Amino acid sequence: MKYIGLDLGSKTLGVAISDPLGMLARAYETYRFDDDNYDLAIAYVIKLCEKEGVQTVVLGYPKHMNGDEGIRCKISEEFKNKLEAISDIKVILQDERLTTVIVDRAMISGNLSRKNRKTKKDEMAAVVILQNYLDKISY
Repeated sequence: MKYIGLDLGSKTLGVAISDPLGMLARAYETYRFDDDNYDLAIAYVIKLCEKEGVQTVVLGYPKHMNGDEGIRCKISEEFKNKLEAISDIKVILQDERLTTVIVDRAMISGNLSRKNRKTKKDEMAAVVILQNYLDKISY
């Protein structure tokens, strides 16, 4: 079973996809949309899931380091609820604390330029979110 992983920002959506066995995540793309126009992002996710034959999406859930849920968590919950309400897609919220730190360190150690890091950061964060989920369910 394939999965899609998402890192939702205010104007970008990092996307990762798993292999057909649901074991390994890889970068797919970064989708850009108008500021806070999550309806565009939802429409994109629905089309992508249809194209790739995916029924389950793993959405990053950006809790604060102390575990509190801020405004970004509320936005993710609203995104999840709306996507599930208008489609047959199941959305799983996955804690994404430290994802950005992991991605930044990996890209710096891979000697990616600052420009390349900026363009790839969101989709690489989606890879970490999805891979963390896949690792969790495989045990």
